[in-house]
Amino acid sequence: MRATPRLLATATSTGNGLKPAPLAILPPIALYRRLLRAHRKHLPAQMRLLGDEYIKSEFRLHKNIDNPAHLIGFLTEWQLYAQKIEGDSWKGEKLDPAKVEKMSDQQIGQMYELMQAIKKNREEGDGEL
Repeated sequence: MRATPRLLATATSTGNGLKPAPLAILPPIALYRRLLRAHRKHLPAQMRLLGDEYIKSEFRLHKNIDNPAHLIGFLTEWQLYAQKIEGDSWKGEKLDPAKVEKMSDQQIGQMYELMQAIKKNREEGDGEL
């Protein structure tokens, strides 16, 4: 990810007018650390393992993005995710249908695989997830 200071300082809006906009997008490495720290503090062990692997994979896959729009979108969504995990507002939350409509077939496939992994962990474990 090649982030310029101008891109990182750009304020973003959630678009619904109900939530305050984040002040600025965190740089990729700082955001990556924040996400792992949030998982360590706020998630059960099984969910943390699954989440950490997913974060590591996504950041590796997006390491060489040059398109500023993709970079801003990627970092913004992960920053919003971090805020939800830290505030425990993610529990029981459903996906926004507008975001699902914008997903590519590959992204929908990834979401399905993630759902299957969560179901498998629930069945094998003690229902902690």
